[in-house]
Amino acid sequence: MAEVTTPLTSFDAVTGFLAANAVHYGLSFLQAVVILLVGFWVAKRLSRFVHKTLSRSPHFDATLKPLIESVVLWSVRIITIIAVLAQFGVQTASIIAVLGAAGLAIGLALQGTLQNIAAGTMLLVLRPFRNGDYVTAGSTVAGTVEEIGLFTTTLTNADGIYVCVPNNQIWGQPITNYSRNATRRMEITVGIALDDDLDAAMSALRQHVSDDQRVLGTPAPEIMVKQVSDSAVIVNVRVWSLLGNYWGLYWDLQRNVKETVEGVGCSLPYPTRTVMQVPTQTLPDAAQQRH
Repeated sequence: MAEVTTPLTSFDAVTGFLAANAVHYGLSFLQAVVILLVGFWVAKRLSRFVHKTLSRSPHFDATLKPLIESVVLWSVRIITIIAVLAQFGVQTASIIAVLGAAGLAIGLALQGTLQNIAAGTMLLVLRPFRNGDYVTAGSTVAGTVEEIGLFTTTLTNADGIYVCVPNNQIWGQPITNYSRNATRRMEITVGIALDDDLDAAMSALRQHVSDDQRVLGTPAPEIMVKQVSDSAVIVNVRVWSLLGNYWGLYWDLQRNVKETVEGVGCSLPYPTRTVMQVPTQTLPDAAQQRH
């Protein structure tokens, strides 16, 4: 005999089904919220811990600190989001596949941006310069490095002007770092008149640079004749100094070499030219002789 289902029985079944699912999905929702809050809290705390740990290390490069903090923060957040989606039965493998396909499409559309990211990554990994270094890249980029990001590098030029350069324009050019080495060589030239005492001038210059405490003894200073021109003997003064003393010593030597040379009776000649004027009355005679 067939069982007859009354409306009351159907209502009780639906109510029971809804109640069971409400409890199930309600618990899943609460678990997802808890996982999300705890995961984001852990990501922030872990990022702060990494920041404090790296800040305590004086030997760690400051240019890598923001990158490492961002990687730690977003890695934990992404893992948290995937765990939240798994609470609702979402297949995370399919999400990753969709994200990969979307990333490929976005990458093709943003090739220039990805080139800047690749160049920024190479700058951060290979570190041809760091924060505070004065660098030049090609003929257009020059300044003191303030920050190296994934997309751009910010600098301050010699006039105090803020400069923001895409990483690709820096990585694709020859990079000159003026702050990397602890010592630097400078060259200063001075002209001695042809009839002056060249040995006395060179000895005075050698003594002067030796007495300056900012000039390094190793490598030793060099005083040499660079060129003999029509009006002077060009003497080259080469000295090494610490990077912090370079510009002060350079400007002082530019002035002191003149006073040193003049102190031993030598002079700094000016280029001269002798002009000979042929008498005009001889010109017709010369013309007649040719005919």
